[in-house]
Parts: sequence; structure tokens; C-alpha cells
Amino acid sequence: MAETKKVGSVAYATRDKTYFEKRGLERYAGIWSLWALGVGAVISGHFSGWNFGFMTGGWGGMLVAGAIIAVMYAGLVSSIAEMSPALPHTGAAYSFARTSMGPWGGFITGLFENVEYVLTPAVIVTFISGYFGSITGMDPSLYPILWIVFYALFLALNIYGVALSYKVTLVVTLISLAVLVVFWISAITHMDFGRWALNIGVGEDGKAIELPEGNGSWFPFGWQGVLATLPFAVWLFLAIEQVPLAAEESVDPKRDLPRGILLGFATLVLSAFMIVLLNPSVMGIGSFALGSSLEPLLDGFRAIYGDAGATVLGIVALTGLIASFHTILYAQGRQVYSLSRAGYFPSALSVTHPKYKTPHVAMIAGALLGLAVMLIIWFSLGAGDGGAIIGSVLLNMAVFGAMLSYIMQALSFIILRRNQPNIERPFKSPLGIPGAVLTIIIAAVTLFYQMQDPNFFKGVIWVVVWCAVGIVYFALVGRHKLIMSPEEEFALEHKA
Repeated sequence: MAETKKVGSVAYATRDKTYFEKRGLERYAGIWSLWALGVGAVISGHFSGWNFGFMTGGWGGMLVAGAIIAVMYAGLVSSIAEMSPALPHTGAAYSFARTSMGPWGGFITGLFENVEYVLTPAVIVTFISGYFGSITGMDPSLYPILWIVFYALFLALNIYGVALSYKVTLVVTLISLAVLVVFWISAITHMDFGRWALNIGVGEDGKAIELPEGNGSWFPFGWQGVLATLPFAVWLFLAIEQVPLAAEESVDPKRDLPRGILLGFATLVLSAFMIVLLNPSVMGIGSFALGSSLEPLLDGFRAIYGDAGATVLGIVALTGLIASFHTILYAQGRQVYSLSRAGYFPSALSVTHPKYKTPHVAMIAGALLGLAVMLIIWFSLGAGDGGAIIGSVLLNMAVFGAMLSYIMQALSFIILRRNQPNIERPFKSPLGIPGAVLTIIIAAVTLFYQMQDPNFFKGVIWVVVWCAVGIVYFALVGRHKLIMSPEEEFALEHKA
């Protein structure tokens, strides 16, 4: 019979080994699998999304905003590279915050991250359907069928074995990077930086206008434009933080997690600089046109190779979106699994597949929730308005949740450094507490500028509702049903 033990404002139920046997994971991932997990999650942001920043900051504004956001992520990844091998649990952000700030801090951090991982795949699959529809001429009214097909296919790939999932992740990530490298090489001989990258000016109404001869200012909107561009620059690195979710599936987490995280970040820094430099510099494209393009990489390929290969290039451009969709579905499952195994979410969600040892229930539940939100919006508002809402409000909800989780993870790092100096740390962040402080400051500034967008503010309201529902559930039910999972045992053993 299970025993209940009260600790502060929460109560723990002990479970026998059968409980954890039904929730076992398989160790498979090495350094390159972890590298692919981080890069694959982010890489779709190098194919599209980042380019909207040209309309708020011009080319120079985009470059500097990207550098500032890179500093934010450098502080973040250095912090989690230290925390993840020291606390090698699937919970990742929740685990860090649980150890440093108690069960309430852990749960709230987990909620913020849950918003990101449930909704980001939903947004990406709408982009996939848009690309697919433009290539094939499919009627937009049929897009929901595509969503279901893609979810089913990549859920299957994630469920039927961790080895298969990581192999698919590595393959699609390498293909995506190969596509980008081909573009970089092609663009170098077809670029005219001054004429095309610097073709944005400011009109009398304060909005961006196209300069027919180019050679404009690097910073047409000044430093205010740089700050306004920060939210778009986030796309160049968003989701790299999911790598620690693989801690319990890593063969050697104390050695491989820091290396996989930092190597992935270095890859993304190089790719981000190349795409920001070359994509708008291609002759016949320019920053102004890219500033409103839904497919900037494809536009670059068309300018170089013409429209003859547009269909092939469109299919190729899908690889980045597919890589991110697949890897974030992986993260979604592990994130829900970890909170469920510890009792913060209903514990039935953490049962793993008896043969493949993957958290299939958590992945299916998260996918169904994301799909349900999409379908309700789509059929209640219609294809046109529904698609716009999914692409703006849901997207902004995911980014808002991510920024809040970054602040909480950086805060967790600072608290652990100060209050738990004796925890074994196989890797120590070279940026230390100053790096974590920079992460908090830049994330807060980015949130402020995101909230200036009316569409983004709608997303903020729904994130508040999402978190409020979760907090009410935890206050009334969840906190009385916590379970001594590895994260919880570690936190209680190392309580300051």
C-alpha cells in the first residue's frame, strides 16, 4: 500500500518498483544524437520567420539584434550545460527549478515550457501544410487532413523506438544543413550586398520603404529598430534548450550533454550569421522583399536558379520544417512525461511503451491537445482567419512561454550556484552568474517588445489562461499527489 508523506505545502506518495518499470526509458543518445536534437529543433527558424525583422530594423538592425539574442542564448546554453549533467533528469527546466525553487517553482517553470512544446509543433505543421499546398496546389480546406497525417507519421517515428527517432532526427538535420550549405555556396557568387541587403529606408509614416538603388543605412530605424527586432531574431535559436530533456536517454549524460548542447549552439551561430548575410544579398531579392516573405530561402533559390526548379526547391525547403517538427514532438513527449511521472500532471500520462520504451501516452496526449486547439480555431473562424490566428497568436504563445522559461532557468542557475555550491558539476559554465543575468535581462527586454504587437498580446492573454488553469489544478489536486521521482528525490536530498 502506498504511503503518503507531507513535505511543506505538498504531499508525496511513494511507489514501488513496478511504477517506474512501467515508465522506463532506453539509453541511446551520444554526442551527435544530442547535437542533432538541438540543431534540428531550431533549424526551421533559419528557413523562415527570422526575416520579418528586416521590416523593423533593416539589415543592420537584424544583424545586431541577432548578436544580442545570441548573447542571451550563450548565457542560457552555458547555464543549462552546467545544470543538465549535474541534475541529469528528463525534467530539464522543471528539474532545475524544482531543485532551486521548490515544487511550486518547478511546476510553474514546467507550465511555461509546456506551452512552448505543445503549441510549437502545431504552428510548424501549419507552415508545412502551407508549403505543401503551394507546391501541389492543394485546396486549403484540406489542410487539416495534412495536419493529422503529419502528426500521425512523426508520432509513429517517435514512438517506435528511441534509436529510430534519433536516426531520423540526425538524417533530417543533416539534410537541412546540407540545403543551407548549398544555398550559401550558391549565393556567394550571386550577391551584391550594398545594392540589395541595404535597400530599406524609412517613409514619412515611419514605416519601411524600398530604396530602388539600395546602398541605404545599416540602421534605418536606429537603435529603437534594433530592439524591436529582438523577437524576430529569437527564431534563429528558439528550442535549443530542449536538449537536456534527453538526459535519461543519453548514454553518458555527464560527458555528452554539455558537449552536445554547446556544439549545437556553435553550429547555429555559424548558420545564423551566414543566412542573415547571404539571403538578403542575393541579386534580385533584397531585405525589403524578404521582410514580408513566408519562404525567404525558397525566394533565394528561385533568384539564383530560376522558377524551373521551384517545385523541387519547395520540397527541399520543407526539410527544415520537418526536422523541427519531428524533434519538438520528441521534446513535447519527454516534457509531459517528466511532469506526469512526478505527479504534477496525471501519472497515467507517463506510462512508456512496454516494447519500445518511449513515452507514447505523453506524446499522443500532447499531440491531441495541439491538434484540438488548431482544429477548433480552424473550423470556428474558417480557413483564412483560422490559419492567420494559428500562425500569429499560437506562435506568439509558444514564444512567450519560452521566454518565461528562459528567465526561470537562468534564475535557477543563479540560485543553485549560490545555495548549492557542493553539487557535483562535471561542467562549469564559463559565463557563470553574469551570463545568466544577461539572459534574464535580454529575455525581459524581448518580452517587452513582443508585447507591443497586438497579435502577440492576444497570445499573452491565452498563456495566462493556460497557466491559471494549470496552477488551479496543482493547488487543488496535483500538489497532494506528487511522487518520489528521480527529480523529486534529488531535490529533497539537496535541499538547502
